[in-house]
Amino acid sequence: MAVDLTLAPKQKRPVGEACCEPLVHPDVSVTQAARLAQVAKALSDPVRVQLVDVLRRHAGKVCVCELQPLFDIGQPTLSHHLKKLREAGLIDIERRGLWAYPYVLPDALEELSGWLGG
Repeated sequence: MAVDLTLAPKQKRPVGEACCEPLVHPDVSVTQAARLAQVAKALSDPVRVQLVDVLRRHAGKVCVCELQPLFDIGQPTLSHHLKKLREAGLIDIERRGLWAYPYVLPDALEELSGWLGG
């Protein structure tokens, strides 16, 4: 089966004129994109992904003293990772005396999974 193609001569388009119309436009607003990027950036570290996984699977709040032995990092580094996850709105922390009990905020994970699955 032969296909007959007619080729037009190459022409320059005027400056500022688009070469073609986009086929797909973003379905995410600028605000939503900034929020999703903040969450993705917080999850860009493997330790943070593992922390969210442990907190997500744990029923209720987990004492930081229980998290420490799970990772080959010092307590200040663990606190830094928890702070980044909290700033991104993925977790919150309840303080009881000297101890901190982080837990996952389910709405934050639903937002990310909804976008990824959508």
